[in-house]
Amino acid sequence: MQKGSEKKLLRQPQKQKRPGLEKKMTPSPVFDYPGIPGNNKLKGKVALVTGGDSGIGKAVAILFAKEGADIAIAYWNEHKDAKETARIIQQVYNKQCFLIPGNLRKEQVCKTTISKTIKEFGRIDILVNNAAIHYENKTLQELTTKELLKTFETNIFSFFWLTKAALTFMKKGSCIINTASVTAYRGSAGLIDYASTKGAIVSFTRSLSASLVKKGIRVNGVAPGPIWTPLIASSFSAKKVAQHGSDTPMARAGEPVEIAPSYLFLASNDASYITGQFIHPNGGEIING
Repeated sequence: MQKGSEKKLLRQPQKQKRPGLEKKMTPSPVFDYPGIPGNNKLKGKVALVTGGDSGIGKAVAILFAKEGADIAIAYWNEHKDAKETARIIQQVYNKQCFLIPGNLRKEQVCKTTISKTIKEFGRIDILVNNAAIHYENKTLQELTTKELLKTFETNIFSFFWLTKAALTFMKKGSCIINTASVTAYRGSAGLIDYASTKGAIVSFTRSLSASLVKKGIRVNGVAPGPIWTPLIASSFSAKKVAQHGSDTPMARAGEPVEIAPSYLFLASNDASYITGQFIHPNGGEIING
């Protein structure tokens, strides 16, 4: 239990180089419940998931495949994680999985990602804007312009560029799901730039939903709390990684598999009357806004 102001260690201390790999994490993140069958909620759909090689994106891609969708995964350079995710989608759930590596910080790469998805599948029904990075800094003065630009280019500019390109091919009944964060609502002293991009994602989602509602395209988002992913293991000190999530009401970080159903709900017909909204799987933190 916690002693004084010390947070308890939930996992062993560990630290990776960016961007981090799942197979090096101890324990490995839980990304699927293989014993729970799908219900064909996304049968015949095509979903593009950015950052789908690992973490939340991986869990979402696998759950979507379990529910009948073919999957395109856009990722940076974590090839081992991406290939393992594709293997599960193809061999376990018998769905197609198309891997698209590339730096989504570049507008042309975002455009190419969409065109490759269309060339491979001929359509795109669900776009999950999920890729993100963050850099911890104790003060604003420590935040470099280089880090600032990387964070904004990855976390919000790519959402604009991918969505703009995808909308050419999305029809009535399609949907867009954006990943924000609990930090969009309560801020983060050590992740000022990251929290700012996540706040921008909330506004982007609400504004885009209003823009597309008459076209029958729903736009929603998920704002997770602390989740056990490679982003965490490659961003913070070893001790802070081990304490990740200990300050939530549930006193632990969530597993990716616990977050993916929020995306499935928003992608399915169960959410046919929902647009411009956010789901908050965050371990019990009460969010206003």
